[in-house]
Amino acid sequence: MPPVCESWVTAEKDLIAAAVLVPIIVRETGLTMLLTQRTAHLRDHAGQVSFPGGRCEARDASPEATALREAGEEVGITVSQVEILGRLPEYRTGTGFVITPVVGLVTPPLNLKLDDFEVAEVFEPPLEFLLDSANHQRQSIEVRGTRHEYWAMPWQGYFIWGATAGMLVTLHHFLQSGE
Repeated sequence: MPPVCESWVTAEKDLIAAAVLVPIIVRETGLTMLLTQRTAHLRDHAGQVSFPGGRCEARDASPEATALREAGEEVGITVSQVEILGRLPEYRTGTGFVITPVVGLVTPPLNLKLDDFEVAEVFEPPLEFLLDSANHQRQSIEVRGTRHEYWAMPWQGYFIWGATAGMLVTLHHFLQSGE
């Protein structure tokens, strides 16, 4: 029997199903977003800034299950700390993934336990900064003669770009439209 998560990707079976938790942290000083800096030795997306998340496993019943499992494994966020708010549209990457972003409010204390194989560090930019369109930069790179555009949001020495920045721009548009 195929894994439940294969049903997430119907028409594009060559893509790898994944899910991330878009963790909005409720702090007394305001809302923040927990992001991870991936370790440099990983095969996929080494050294990049990302949300906690990863590939669907056969035991995952839904994108929410994948996102919560991965957040627990990577940074130690517990299921009981997360109030799922909903999903953003799937995000397809040039590296063969179709990612379901699952937005959740996370209640401190976090008591983070980082998986030091996957996560080099975590940081929390203010949600207000990430959702401000003045901080959304459109950049491009040429790879093998083809120009690729992507979103970027530099913040205090971190370079948030690619899929993570793209999902944040989508969250901004979603909140602006009131959908």
